Amino acid sequence: MKLRIITALLGIVSLNAVAQRPVSKEDSRFNGLDTTFQRVLKTWHAAGFAVAVVQKNKVIYARGFGYRDAEKKLPVTANTLFAIGSCSKAFTTTLIGKLQKEGKVNIDQPVNNYLPGLKFYNEVMTDHITLRDMMSHRTGLSRFDMSWYLFNTSSTDSLLKRIKYMEPNAGLREKWQYNNFMYMAQGALIEKLTGKSWGDNIKEKFFIPLGMTHSNVSIPELLKSEEISTGYGVKPDNTLDKLDYYNIDGMAPAGAINSNVNDMAKWLIAWINNGKYEGKEIIPEDFRNQAISSQAIVEGALPEKGSLDTYFGNYGFGWFLDSYKGHYRVEHGGNIDGFSAISSFFPADSIGVVVLSNQHGSKVPVIVKDIIVDRLLHLKYQDWNSKIKSERDKAELASAKEKKKAIETQHNPSTHALKDFAGSYTHPAYGTMKIYVQNDSLFAKSKIRTYWLRHANYDIFELFDKDPKDGVNITTGYAGFNLQFHMNLSGNIDGFEAQLESKLKPFLFARVEDVKQLKAPE
Repeated sequence: MKLRIITALLGIVSLNAVAQRPVSKEDSRFNGLDTTFQRVLKTWHAAGFAVAVVQKNKVIYARGFGYRDAEKKLPVTANTLFAIGSCSKAFTTTLIGKLQKEGKVNIDQPVNNYLPGLKFYNEVMTDHITLRDMMSHRTGLSRFDMSWYLFNTSSTDSLLKRIKYMEPNAGLREKWQYNNFMYMAQGALIEKLTGKSWGDNIKEKFFIPLGMTHSNVSIPELLKSEEISTGYGVKPDNTLDKLDYYNIDGMAPAGAINSNVNDMAKWLIAWINNGKYEGKEIIPEDFRNQAISSQAIVEGALPEKGSLDTYFGNYGFGWFLDSYKGHYRVEHGGNIDGFSAISSFFPADSIGVVVLSNQHGSKVPVIVKDIIVDRLLHLKYQDWNSKIKSERDKAELASAKEKKKAIETQHNPSTHALKDFAGSYTHPAYGTMKIYVQNDSLFAKSKIRTYWLRHANYDIFELFDKDPKDGVNITTGYAGFNLQFHMNLSGNIDGFEAQLESKLKPFLFARVEDVKQLKAPE
């Protein structure tokens, strides 16, 4: 996707002077960070990132590193815009908190009282799930992320209707399970009660009073902005892979905000200062205190070996909570195609760090954040870059061994010719997948993705991404799930199962039309 960069190359010098906040000479906590962060970029083959640090009510450090556009060699500054992904969630829950303060909603009443169009899998869930449950991910529903990610739509109504077909795998309030749909539904409720879009509410209630003048809530707005970053992945040869922006306007309340570290620093200052920014209430104080208090237990196990000084793991309202080396920590990460982010603050220590990067599924934000936090809290030095790199390498080696083992298993022929599998298959909680034959291969197409189906065993096929530019890469392109086709009593293919959610049984997509062979999409 072509970027519309407004800033001219001739303006880079003056722009950097404005965007980068200089470090005071007496603050030795930031000494040597330039070298350290260049090492992080090199280790992870990342294009760039920006970081801002706040203490009490001031920004004490804000800088960019690397490139926002690697091809054009345009540098990242503290004003560079990135997609912040799920760091958006705390904005959405805070809108709910404001509505509660105004008496328009009670977060402990069934959400169906306020949003009758929201129906769950059974009456018990519909009659008892509250906004508190939805904000803290304790509804009994697993993620169902493939529903909105593979079968994307701009229609909030369409997404709401899918929730009715999402079967729970736990009882209400029995366990914590992350679910983006519950945040999309909060946004729908906000729009119903205010008569304004979720995006307009975000701008009116937060961006304007905080002076977040660069931030926006959609890809079309981002593309009209100055100094936007290009999103990247990393290819097997460690070169950059330019990725398209992913428009998730239907799921916007779960993660559609685009911002820079200068703007996000103001958001953190409000959280650190009991909900106030420059003396004005931005976040209701009572709600702020609940939001950063434990509402659901994420992990009840003892600290892991190697992380014995990190205690408990809980969730508030749009925030993860834990104790890091004796310091109470509140944070949330964010990931969307080409971008990774983290917002973190320590309310008792009055410090906060936000890191935004233009790398897909990146470890960079966490590494940079932890390096800075250890300095701010005067903690013993730890080489986070090497530690996390070693952990990632071990995980990749284990994954490679599993893939090799799977390839070596016996392959039996399928029961039907490829043309017999072609058709449309649908599931009400997801959408429709079209299977078609092209040349001598079978392909599957959702609304945004095309996959090559490699025969595995009998009527089981493995899915690999088919990139419009680079084709199929069987080394890195595995989609993470297989399709197992089913026959009816007449011996005809009538559906397929797919393990789209790791914690749930496979979902059956029923064949909805008898098509001999679908033509390949043009």
